[in-house]
Amino acid sequence: MSHLSTLSHRQQGLLLTAGGAIIMAPDALLIKVADLPDAEILMWRGFLSGLGFLLIALLRYGRGTLAAYRRCGWTGIAVALLFSLTTCGFVLGNQYTKAGNVLMILASSPLMAAVLSWIILKERLPRRTWSAIVVCMLGIAMIALDDAGAGSWLGNSFALMAATTLAINFTLCRTRPGVDMSPMLVFNGIVVGSIAGLFWLAGSEPALPATNQLAVVILLCLIIVPCGVTLLQRGPLYLPSAEVGLLLLLEVVIGTLLAWWILAEQPAPMAMVGGVLVLGTLSAKGLYERRLELRQRAGLDAISVTVDRSNTL
Repeated sequence: MSHLSTLSHRQQGLLLTAGGAIIMAPDALLIKVADLPDAEILMWRGFLSGLGFLLIALLRYGRGTLAAYRRCGWTGIAVALLFSLTTCGFVLGNQYTKAGNVLMILASSPLMAAVLSWIILKERLPRRTWSAIVVCMLGIAMIALDDAGAGSWLGNSFALMAATTLAINFTLCRTRPGVDMSPMLVFNGIVVGSIAGLFWLAGSEPALPATNQLAVVILLCLIIVPCGVTLLQRGPLYLPSAEVGLLLLLEVVIGTLLAWWILAEQPAPMAMVGGVLVLGTLSAKGLYERRLELRQRAGLDAISVTVDRSNTL
């Protein structure tokens, strides 16, 4: 039995989602480091990530890969199309405004997911989750406060599209409990790569990127994006969509810190406080819920022992 299978359902969801968020943390940074035109970066991201998603699906399901695709049904097609919009919004947002702006707007996805889950799935979230969302949003606002005036309306609009479609995506996944939608992300890559490729070919003198740019693109699109997004896409199988979105804030904070470090940007003191606030809130919430889970398990064990004794008597 694998170690993952020994964890509780909730623990598996936390581990998968947090792992995916951490893997995806360099995403915004590497898009800027690649420094490619809009259509070209989207084309490479689409086709290479699609190949990566396919390899992961074949590795996980083997001969059952086709059956895994059939289980997704029409919901899976909708998930793939939504994630295509998320990909375009995130990449183009980073092309037209600072990473801090994009990440701050992307951080609004937990609130959108919470509202959608309340409307569509009738999920009731505990007060601690709502409180954590509010505190984390405050922290993210503090992080990107010095970037807020520098972003263009176009870049911010693309980022808002990414946040909205991501929230809808995660909520939609929860309408099919137990069905893994991550294999459908292959079609997201095909859609994005094909459309962007047409624009790239229509441009003037299309050519391969430089060696250093190509290395960054391969690392990001063939390895980081497929691995990170596959984990994130599995999150709604275990956790409410709002909590999946909340854990995505790890990507926001770590990604912003990486951009500061690699691009030699000097973070403002308020931004540093905001990062500590977000990470501290996520850690405190996780530890508190872990204690609640242990108490509930201990209570169930005690009830089980009492019932066994009564039956013996």
